[in-house]
Amino acid sequence: MIKNIYDQIFLFIRNKELKGKLIVSISKRFKTMKLDKLLTIKIFSSALGAICGFLYWRFVGCSSGTCPIKSVWYWSTLWGMAMGYLLGDLLGSLILKQKNNNE
Repeated sequence: MIKNIYDQIFLFIRNKELKGKLIVSISKRFKTMKLDKLLTIKIFSSALGAICGFLYWRFVGCSSGTCPIKSVWYWSTLWGMAMGYLLGDLLGSLILKQKNNNE
Protein backbone atom coordinates (compact mmCIF):
# COMPACT_ATOMS: atom_id res chain seq x y z
CA MET A 1 0.00 0.00 0.00
CA ILE A 2 2.77 2.44 0.87
CA LYS A 3 4.59 1.66 -2.36
CA ASN A 4 1.45 2.67 -4.23
CA ILE A 5 1.29 6.00 -2.40
CA TYR A 6 4.91 6.79 -3.26
CA ASP A 7 4.32 5.75 -6.86
CA GLN A 8 1.33 8.10 -7.03
CA ILE A 9 3.43 10.94 -5.63
CA PHE A 10 6.14 10.31 -8.23
CA LEU A 11 3.57 10.20 -11.02
CA PHE A 12 2.04 13.46 -9.79
CA ILE A 13 5.45 15.11 -9.74
CA ARG A 14 6.23 13.86 -13.25
CA ASN A 15 2.84 14.92 -14.62
CA LYS A 16 3.10 18.42 -13.22
CA GLU A 17 6.68 18.69 -14.52
CA LEU A 18 8.03 20.02 -11.25
CA LYS A 19 11.49 18.64 -11.81
CA GLY A 20 13.59 21.01 -9.73
CA LYS A 21 16.82 19.80 -8.20
CA LEU A 22 15.23 19.26 -4.80
CA ILE A 23 12.34 17.16 -6.13
CA VAL A 24 14.64 15.06 -8.30
CA SER A 25 17.01 14.39 -5.39
CA ILE A 26 14.09 13.45 -3.11
CA SER A 27 12.62 11.10 -5.71
CA LYS A 28 16.02 9.44 -6.29
CA ARG A 29 16.45 8.99 -2.55
CA PHE A 30 13.02 7.40 -2.11
CA LYS A 31 13.49 5.11 -5.09
CA THR A 32 16.89 3.88 -3.91
CA MET A 33 15.72 3.18 -0.36
CA LYS A 34 14.22 -0.12 0.55
CA LEU A 35 11.00 1.27 1.99
CA ASP A 36 9.64 -2.07 3.11
CA LYS A 37 12.71 -2.86 5.17
CA LEU A 38 12.93 0.64 6.64
CA LEU A 39 9.22 0.67 7.50
CA THR A 40 9.48 -2.77 9.09
CA ILE A 41 12.39 -1.63 11.25
CA LYS A 42 10.49 1.50 12.37
CA ILE A 43 7.28 -0.40 13.19
CA PHE A 44 9.10 -3.14 15.08
CA SER A 45 11.21 -0.69 17.08
CA SER A 46 8.13 1.45 17.89
CA ALA A 47 6.25 -1.59 19.16
CA LEU A 48 9.25 -2.72 21.19
CA GLY A 49 9.61 0.79 22.63
CA ALA A 50 5.92 0.88 23.58
CA ILE A 51 6.23 -2.47 25.35
CA CYS A 52 9.36 -1.30 27.18
CA GLY A 53 7.64 1.95 28.17
CA PHE A 54 4.67 0.07 29.58
CA LEU A 55 6.91 -2.36 31.45
CA TYR A 56 8.87 0.56 32.84
CA TRP A 57 5.64 2.09 34.16
CA ARG A 58 4.51 -1.26 35.54
CA PHE A 59 7.67 -2.24 37.41
CA VAL A 60 9.42 1.09 38.13
CA GLY A 61 6.71 3.71 37.86
CA CYS A 62 5.99 6.49 40.29
CA SER A 63 3.98 5.63 43.39
CA SER A 64 3.31 9.23 44.49
CA GLY A 65 1.72 10.25 41.18
CA THR A 66 3.78 13.44 40.90
CA CYS A 67 6.01 12.24 38.08
CA PRO A 68 4.46 13.51 34.82
CA ILE A 69 5.67 10.70 32.57
CA LYS A 70 5.91 7.74 34.91
CA SER A 71 2.68 8.23 36.86
CA VAL A 72 0.22 7.24 34.08
CA TRP A 73 0.66 4.16 31.90
CA TYR A 74 -0.22 5.76 28.56
CA TRP A 75 2.35 8.58 28.87
CA SER A 76 5.07 6.10 29.66
CA THR A 77 3.97 3.90 26.77
CA LEU A 78 3.85 6.84 24.33
CA TRP A 79 7.29 8.05 25.36
CA GLY A 80 8.65 4.52 24.96
CA MET A 81 7.08 4.30 21.51
CA ALA A 82 8.59 7.66 20.50
CA MET A 83 12.03 6.63 21.69
CA GLY A 84 11.69 3.28 19.92
CA TYR A 85 10.69 5.01 16.69
CA LEU A 86 13.66 7.39 16.87
CA LEU A 87 16.03 4.53 17.55
CA GLY A 88 14.55 2.51 14.69
CA ASP A 89 14.82 5.48 12.33
CA LEU A 90 18.47 5.94 13.27
CA LEU A 91 19.17 2.23 12.90
CA GLY A 92 17.38 2.05 9.54
CA SER A 93 19.28 5.05 8.22
CA LEU A 94 22.59 3.55 9.28
CA ILE A 95 21.73 0.21 7.67
CA LEU A 96 20.71 1.86 4.39
CA LYS A 97 23.80 4.10 4.38
CA GLN A 98 26.07 1.11 4.94
CA LYS A 99 24.27 -0.87 2.24
CA ASN A 100 24.59 2.01 -0.26
CA ASN A 101 28.30 2.36 0.52
CA ASN A 102 28.85 -1.36 -0.13
CA GLU A 103 27.17 -1.19 -3.52
